Amino acid sequence: MWYIFLKRLERKLVMSKLAIAICQMQVENDLDTNLGTAEKMIDQAYRSGAELVVLPEVFHGPYQSELFPRIAEPHPGPSTDLLSRKAGQHGICIVGGSIIERDHDGYLYNSSFVFGPNGELLARHRKAHLFDVNIPGKVAFQESSALQAGNVCTLVNYRDLCFAVMICFDARFPEFARTAALNGAQMLIIPAAFSVATGSAHWDVLMRSRAIDNQVYVVAASPARNPASTYQAWGYSMIIDPWGQVLQQADTGQELLTASIDLDTVEQVRLEMPLFSQRRPELYVK
Repeated sequence: MWYIFLKRLERKLVMSKLAIAICQMQVENDLDTNLGTAEKMIDQAYRSGAELVVLPEVFHGPYQSELFPRIAEPHPGPSTDLLSRKAGQHGICIVGGSIIERDHDGYLYNSSFVFGPNGELLARHRKAHLFDVNIPGKVAFQESSALQAGNVCTLVNYRDLCFAVMICFDARFPEFARTAALNGAQMLIIPAAFSVATGSAHWDVLMRSRAIDNQVYVVAASPARNPASTYQAWGYSMIIDPWGQVLQQADTGQELLTASIDLDTVEQVRLEMPLFSQRRPELYVK
């Protein structure tokens, strides 16, 4: 009897833990080069023991709105075929950062495709909040000049984990993250290509705030900084726990970031700091 109890306890402990990897890859102008880099880093992540692998925003081509029509591809297409094949080959979950997706009507979206351990499509999140900003002397970008916005808060179930996918600018809207948490998310996975200007100002504080506010893990995946690129990504990919502690953080170059997380920590933090049970929605502006 004790043997059975111990084996059950051992299985619970194993199932509550999850090994995560972020592929902070350097994105070039060439699709084949980028897919080759993604494949090598996914393989490296698998060899490191990762069960959930995350790529950065627009990992298949340059993050330049004027180039989005040229680099856009359908699903299925070269990028999603690679993600599906590698997930099935390694028996892991891959959150494919994002690609510029061309749907059957010809509309373009900034979309994240999630594939499960049999290579099956688990979910597709289309960026809901488009990055339209103009900060004089620092950054100007208008995704809406080329892209359509998605209309869904996307939740994914993998093993014992429920996670939400949010793409970059989505993370700046606390209502979006709170909606995910209220619907069961224990983790926010955020592929994001913050610029040097916005990253230096807000990357750390924003990602840690989303973790603390919602008592979830946050996995924020940036591209590496490419000195030859027109758009300079911030880098510094992060894995943050529900208490807001940074478990792992990359630098600016190409790097594989790994961490083992314990899903029981989400429940523990929510018991110790009972934010959800003390919410008063009737006081909040709708």
